[in-house]
Parts: sequence; structure tokens; C-alpha cells
Amino acid sequence: MAERPRVTPAQLRRRRVTALTVVGLAIAAAIVAVAVALPHSHKAAAPTTTVLPPPPKPFRIVFPEGFTRSTMADRVAAVAKIAERKKGKPVALARASYVRATKSLVIPCFAPHKQVKVEGFLFPATYDFLAKTTSKQLVTQQVKAFCANWKSVNMAYAHSKNLTPYDVLTIASLIQGEAVVESERATIAAVIYNRLHLRMPLGIDAALRYALEIPGTESIHQSQLQNQTPYNLRLHAGLPPTPINNPGLASIRAAAHPAKVDYLYFVAKPDKRHHFFTASATAFQQYLCAHGYGC
Repeated sequence: MAERPRVTPAQLRRRRVTALTVVGLAIAAAIVAVAVALPHSHKAAAPTTTVLPPPPKPFRIVFPEGFTRSTMADRVAAVAKIAERKKGKPVALARASYVRATKSLVIPCFAPHKQVKVEGFLFPATYDFLAKTTSKQLVTQQVKAFCANWKSVNMAYAHSKNLTPYDVLTIASLIQGEAVVESERATIAAVIYNRLHLRMPLGIDAALRYALEIPGTESIHQSQLQNQTPYNLRLHAGLPPTPINNPGLASIRAAAHPAKVDYLYFVAKPDKRHHFFTASATAFQQYLCAHGYGC
């Protein structure tokens, strides 16, 4: 057997260098291959974008200032019917469920918190609702809106006149029932304050209309003016037992901050929008005679 040639140290070093070079080149080639392939693999593995259907378009219900709980329930019935026709299927809102939801309310910003006489607390505004929105959820929105607006009103002056928050809310409803022109709200409030101070009957027929459910388009008959209901403010001094509607923020602010005038009387002018105000009973009577209200 032939003897294998001996490998010199120099040759051994050259072989090791060559081997390391080959391994290095192999690793570099692998890295390049991965780097080139990586973007393509990411692109292929990227999740597809899921196109979600648009959210359902809400319906809207408008409660004007001065609506009562009953007229709000009527509005709910009317709007629910329209929504059902557009949707093609029933919606959750209904008159009966709204009446049940407003039988008694918890008003977080008012004391006592639980109110069994809810007139005045159902804030008039525009509300969005979906087919699945319940009457209870709608009423919750109204109560939240009431508290948000109520908290913005400074009650210090009314408190100085020994009026409770509920008194202010009731006065606001009377203003809402009488005022048509924005600028007259605080003046009507002043008449109410002045009459309460003198213990004079307020004489505001809007309260009687509320109690006897007399539409604003109808005249009040003489027999109705003799009705002994505590809402007859011609016969009874002081405020009615409850608010007579659900007033807006402008009327609430006027009730808390009346104008500084000494007026005790007011009556609608012929335009049915503005009022004649006076502190004189004689001037008031003369105005009534001159404009055909009777003497």
C-alpha cells in the first residue's frame, strides 16, 4: 500500500480558508434568497380586506318645545308608523310602550330622583333611533338631555325668591305655554314672579287647557272657566300642581332669570304672537275693551 502524502501546515491552512469561504458564500446565498422571497410571501399571506356593510341609517323623531307627554306619545306612534313603512318591517318604538316607559322616571340631576309626575322632564329635542331602539332607550335619551340642559341653568335667583327647582320647572312650562316670541319669555316670567309675590291668581289659561285637554285652536267656554281643577289658575292662586308641558331650555332659563319689570298683566295682541304688558289694572282693562276682548 502506497503511503499517503503528508499535508503540510500551509496546505492545511489553505484548505480551512477555502472551506470557510465556501460556507460563507452558501450562507450569503441563502440570506439573499430569503430576502428576495420574503416580500412575495408577505404579499401572498396578507389578509384580504373585509368590506363591512354600512351601519343602518337611523330614523329621527322631533319633539317640539311645549309638547306634553301625551302628544309625545302620539308623535312616537306616527313616526314609528313611518319608520315601519320605510323599513318594511316592525320597529320597537310604539305609543303604548312609550306611555309605559314614562309612567315614572329616575331623574339623576333632580331631587327627589324618582318622579311619578314626569311632565316637564321629557326634554324636547331631535333624537335618532334605529328599528331596534326601544321606548325605554328613547326616554333615557330624553332624561339625559334634560339633565345636561338643566345643569347649565343658574338657580340662585329663583332660590332667593324661595322657589324650588320644581317650581322653576313648572314656571318654565307656563312660559312655554304662553310665549311665542323669544324676547317675551323673561317678561312673562316676571309677571308670574310678581303675581306669586302678591299672592294673585296667575290667570294663565294654558294650564286649564292642559287639565281639560282643550286644543289651542278652540275657545275656552265660560263653563270651563268655572271648573274647580287646581289647574284653573283664574280660581286658584299659586302654581299648578305639575308642569303643563315639557319646556325647552330658553323657557327654563327665563323661569330662573325673569326680567326686572313690575308688570302684573299681559294679554295677546291681535297678531297672536306678541303680548301687551302693563302694571296697571286700569290700563289692562282699557286695552281689553279697545281690542274686543270684552269690558
